[in-house]
Amino acid sequence: MKTSKILSVALLAVSAAAFIGCSSDDPDTSISVITPDSTDPTELDTWLLANFNKPYNIDFKYRYEDIEGDFDYYLVPARYEDAVTMAHLIKYLCIETYNEVAGTDFTCRYFPKMFYTVGEWEYKNNGTFILGTAEGGRKIFLAGLNYLPQCLGNAAQLNHYYFKTIHHEFTHILNQTKSIPADFQLVTGSGYVADMWSESPFNQEYIDNGFISSYAQHSYQEDFAEMMSIYVTNSTEDWNAMLSEASSSSRELILQKLDIVRTYMEEHFNIDMDDLRATLQRRQNDVVSGKVDLSDLTVD
Repeated sequence: MKTSKILSVALLAVSAAAFIGCSSDDPDTSISVITPDSTDPTELDTWLLANFNKPYNIDFKYRYEDIEGDFDYYLVPARYEDAVTMAHLIKYLCIETYNEVAGTDFTCRYFPKMFYTVGEWEYKNNGTFILGTAEGGRKIFLAGLNYLPQCLGNAAQLNHYYFKTIHHEFTHILNQTKSIPADFQLVTGSGYVADMWSESPFNQEYIDNGFISSYAQHSYQEDFAEMMSIYVTNSTEDWNAMLSEASSSSRELILQKLDIVRTYMEEHFNIDMDDLRATLQRRQNDVVSGKVDLSDLTVD
């Protein structure tokens, strides 16, 4: 048995030597070792080309691309059907809303040129999770699409998890074009607490400290974006209900900051925030009432 093993090893060595001896030292340059991924276009791809790419030069990415995400988080792809729904919602509630209020030139010039979507949220170790981010004045990362079906039919949930985020991040993009007025950060300048906004007592007493949300306490930049996005995504009744929880002095601080945001949007972008809110509310009602087909991929 021992001899047999030695013989087998010897024969293997001879065979290997023969194989090496017959091989060429030069690589075959006719075949690349790099083979790029390729996917067949879907109906959604064709629809996006007609409704996002060609008219607005906007790239809506729904396939998973790790380079577009954050390697600090575990992410999963968005489901195809949820990507279809979100693409329709962004078109109807965002792109066409700004078209109606500010004109297509504004949308083409300022609206982000890329949406990258994933199925799961980005969970942080402090118990919070990231809904979305804006990058470089051109890209919005939008998470949690796989929870979208649970929110359809409920405007408050759609706004909380998705569309307030989009309007919030778009405000950051506008701020990179036109800076936030210096007087805004002075109104509640001593109240910003950075990452402590999610901790007690800041996550409970924010309204009495002159902030419209707990996250607004993070920094004056986030405060500005929260003021803009929360105002336009809430009805007059809901907005007034939020302010009714504040003391008279803190309500005055919030309204003072709102006036600065309102003037900023009017002077720099010729947008009336009340007009924007009314248009968005009407379109939200269309979606919630089922008047908008969120699955039709027909291309004219």
